[in-house]
Amino acid sequence: MSGKLIYEGKAKQVIRGASEAEVIQVFKDSLTAFNGKKYAEVNGKGAINCEISSLLFQYLTDKGVKNHFVKFEAPNRMTIKKLKMIPLEVVIRNTVAGSLSKRFDLLKGGRLENPLFEMYYKADRLGDPFVSTEQAICFGWSNAEEIKRLTNVSFKINEILQKLFLAAGIDLVDFKLEFGKQGSDIYLGDEISPDTCRLWDISTKQVLDKDVFREDLGDVLVAYSEVLKRLKKVLTSA
Repeated sequence: MSGKLIYEGKAKQVIRGASEAEVIQVFKDSLTAFNGKKYAEVNGKGAINCEISSLLFQYLTDKGVKNHFVKFEAPNRMTIKKLKMIPLEVVIRNTVAGSLSKRFDLLKGGRLENPLFEMYYKADRLGDPFVSTEQAICFGWSNAEEIKRLTNVSFKINEILQKLFLAAGIDLVDFKLEFGKQGSDIYLGDEISPDTCRLWDISTKQVLDKDVFREDLGDVLVAYSEVLKRLKKVLTSA
């Protein structure tokens, strides 16, 4: 039976789809930060994130990147392929910000010489700890070949998205990716939105992502709507 709740997280629900091979992601209006210690409901946030994610997944599909996107169902639903998720979060960093700045006492905003690939174990109760390749393999969360594939596709995604956001006047500072499998095939999953990316205006350095909420920098909906508007303009004119 379609519509039955399978899983609920902080930002999304996953419900049963029309077929066994598909499920539906429902994007929620909830916003959380600091492992759930800060919480708010922002009416319309889920719909904006769903549309942004749908646009970006379709763009990546057109560029040859396998992902779980099937179709966008306005306002806040996305039909996706059913995947067995890999229990690792990949973070790609292009500019110093967030935890990277704090961990290594680096100046925020400094451009990295090369993009940085990091992995974190997906466990809210532990605060999603950083893991090395060796730890991920030792603990059975992945294997060397799979991590090599994750690394390569993550850098490819970064290259594609950096160019797209640059055309929209946005600096892709860093972002989180999650992956899953169907058989031996690896697909990009989850979402790509201002909830999971750091996005700064190229000229003004205005923050256009969830740090607006984290750091009380202004209206989240205004920032997210600006990202959507710019992406639609670039993709429509492409």
